[in-house]
Amino acid sequence: MGDANGLRDYRGKRDFGRTGEPSGRGAAAGEGRPRFVVQIHDASTLHFDFRLQVGDVLKSWSVPKGPPADPSDKRLAVPTEDHPLEYEEFEGVIPAGEYGGGTVIVWDRGDYEPLSHDRWGRPVDFAESLAHGHARFRLHGTKLRGEYALTRFRGGPDGAADDGEAAWLLVRTAGGGPGHAAPDPRRARSARTGRTLARVAAEDGEE
Repeated sequence: MGDANGLRDYRGKRDFGRTGEPSGRGAAAGEGRPRFVVQIHDASTLHFDFRLQVGDVLKSWSVPKGPPADPSDKRLAVPTEDHPLEYEEFEGVIPAGEYGGGTVIVWDRGDYEPLSHDRWGRPVDFAESLAHGHARFRLHGTKLRGEYALTRFRGGPDGAADDGEAAWLLVRTAGGGPGHAAPDPRRARSARTGRTLARVAAEDGEE
């Protein structure tokens, strides 16, 4: 996990002559804590995309209801293909007919601290903890701050499940301080530009 070769699926689904999405052929992981981004994507269904940097890619999940604020609220997170690190900056309109066609804004972004440990309290490599189906981390974003966890409840390390679809739960762990509830997506503003979905669609859409 976290290998740039994981971008094969991402690139195979997109025509970079039409979409403004980054191809991911130049960026490499920098120093410091790994990055995260939460985007709102108004595609065939309106949803949040939750992405964590692991190595040279962003591991990605579609979260229909957005990140939870209450530890008792478990949010479905469906894994999608790895995205390039440059996708943290992507905001715009994916043309109709392209994979994921619709409007995207950067709702939140920042960095995170891996918190996964084994039963003896020793730190576990974050990619390894995801492969084993449970990873804890602390977000440091402009909106999201505190401790969260991702837990796989259907499907194996390769993403396979009996019905062909893997699924995870995204939760906010107890004791992490007050959370930031996911907003009404259509009223939410970008952490990068301050724009709403409607404004991005009007300004960046096809003429």
